[in-house]
Amino acid sequence: MAYIHWVPDGILVDFGFYALRWYSVLFASGFLFSYILLRKKFRAEGVAGVMLEKLTIYVVIATVIGARLGHCLFYDFAYYSQHPLEIFLPVRFQPELAFTGFQGLASHGGVMAILIAVSLYSYRYQVALFWILDKLALVSPLAGCLIRVGNLFNSEIIGRPTSVPWAFVFERVDLIPRHPGQLYEAISYLLIFILLHTLEPKLNRKPGFIFGLFLVLLFLARFLLEFFKADQSVFEAGMLLNMGQLLSIPFILLGFILLVLKNQKQSIIVKEPPAA
Repeated sequence: MAYIHWVPDGILVDFGFYALRWYSVLFASGFLFSYILLRKKFRAEGVAGVMLEKLTIYVVIATVIGARLGHCLFYDFAYYSQHPLEIFLPVRFQPELAFTGFQGLASHGGVMAILIAVSLYSYRYQVALFWILDKLALVSPLAGCLIRVGNLFNSEIIGRPTSVPWAFVFERVDLIPRHPGQLYEAISYLLIFILLHTLEPKLNRKPGFIFGLFLVLLFLARFLLEFFKADQSVFEAGMLLNMGQLLSIPFILLGFILLVLKNQKQSIIVKEPPAA
């Protein structure tokens, strides 16, 4: 059967002293497009642009730190507990000193850190927490979609072996036909992005409902699609549910709780965002 043979090395432009990777460009593009979309929404609701600039700083820092810590703690704790300096240094000391860049980010850790950062932002600038979370929920799936495409270019987060006609052979990994798990997630996140924007006009008057729906849809999709993905760490072999699924369950439950609470007739009162 003629499968799709995937051979890109992940490099967009090689300057010799530095190689610009597709993943880095798509990761940054996720933030850029999110910022552009949020700016339109802030303006439409009369919120000062400076508030978005401050929020962006909080979210970007939280995403990078949280995603990095999440990978080190949840997926490779045995190694990084013995090499803590490598968590935030772009080098690897073992077996020999080498520049590696920051390899290894976990989305669950990023989301956890964003929730903490946004809570601090809400408290400091007196902006309604669920108003912010609803806005971030509308753009985050698009960023997630772009990041998964970046994973595809890197031939990472590959799927389990399969014989389906659309299987990918990631030649830089092995010659086994596999589910394109990255594409499954990217397409799912794009559909969630479209759905949330379609429903926004009807749900915008219930602060927190969009965020709750986002949590349920995105992490339920993540939970189900994990069944098609190869184990990300050695310790996951033989586990009934892998780490990605275990970490998704609390977010799914939180999402359902928010949907129930925010759908009640008497919504929780939240403060309005500051006017421009």
